[in-house]
Amino acid sequence: MYEDYYGKVLKKTSDLKSNACVAPVRPVPAFIRRALGKVHPEVTAKYYGCGLVVPECLEGSRILDLGSGSGRDCYMLSQLVGERGHVTGIDMTEDQLEVARKFVDYHMQEFGYKKPNVDFVRGYIEALTEAGLEESSFDIVISNCVVNLSPDKKRVLKEAYCVLKDGGELYFSDVYSSGRLPEEIKNHKVLWGECIGGALWWEDLLQLAEEVGFSPPRLVTASVITVGNKELQDILGDFKFVSATYRLFKVPKGSTKSCQVIYNGNITGVEDRFHFDCQHTFKVAEVVDVGEEVASILTHSRFAEEFSFQPPGAPFEPCGVKPKADTVNPFELIQQLETGSPGSATGGCCGTQSNTCCK
Repeated sequence: MYEDYYGKVLKKTSDLKSNACVAPVRPVPAFIRRALGKVHPEVTAKYYGCGLVVPECLEGSRILDLGSGSGRDCYMLSQLVGERGHVTGIDMTEDQLEVARKFVDYHMQEFGYKKPNVDFVRGYIEALTEAGLEESSFDIVISNCVVNLSPDKKRVLKEAYCVLKDGGELYFSDVYSSGRLPEEIKNHKVLWGECIGGALWWEDLLQLAEEVGFSPPRLVTASVITVGNKELQDILGDFKFVSATYRLFKVPKGSTKSCQVIYNGNITGVEDRFHFDCQHTFKVAEVVDVGEEVASILTHSRFAEEFSFQPPGAPFEPCGVKPKADTVNPFELIQQLETGSPGSATGGCCGTQSNTCCK
């Protein structure tokens, strides 16, 4: 059903029947706009993703894109990881893969690479190793409005965990609901294809991540999804939906103490300040207190070289208020953003205030 919807029913973005995946996003940094500008128009035209999934600190990384579709994000990320890095896209839809593979040589020539640093694999996001992807082989796994299309989301997370290296990250944008959806909504073909019917209750993500072994999900940002189609809205009733970006890490648990960190400002595109999640924005050269969870992530991931670390009570006064360690409700975060109350986040791949993640 899903192969047909994304391969045959949808021919271009305007064929979507809800605005869940076509709402505008906030402006993106110039270096990412330039990278997107080099992607072939046919690849971009067949792109149906939610948000713009671009984590930080990518040079030399090995990235896996779950549900890569026409390959737009893969070709954009290809430029950001550089020739020493590599991007693999996996998708179940042959029609989409055909578009992606058609332009490999075009993009490598456009980027000035001697050999391809992108490849595309046909397979299911619930069965990455079965598709030939090796365990512990990727630094980052990204997903762009695709996990909600899977009926077995725990297996998706488990497979992503399996192929990530120690210290690796699952960074993904998706649609979440305000509660567990009934079967009527889950089984609605159009709602499922439009990234709404398969939306996970946001609290269930926290539970699934813990069961798989990931660190607690860090909410980067969130924004409201409105369904402009009245017929679909009547079916959805009082359920609300958000686009949200989360980051989950494969790091040790309970082995790192709270500490103070200082960002060195060397990550491309975020030299002045690094928006890590909706509770932590690190300004260059400022001392910030972080709890055990964030300390573990920063010390065991690719970000370790981007910070200086010192024990609590070191002879430097931390800047700002000590971050809260509580789980963030994405629906409450949106209210904070709209009212401008303390703790509002900026940045991330979803827009803030009137902007939404999907595009």
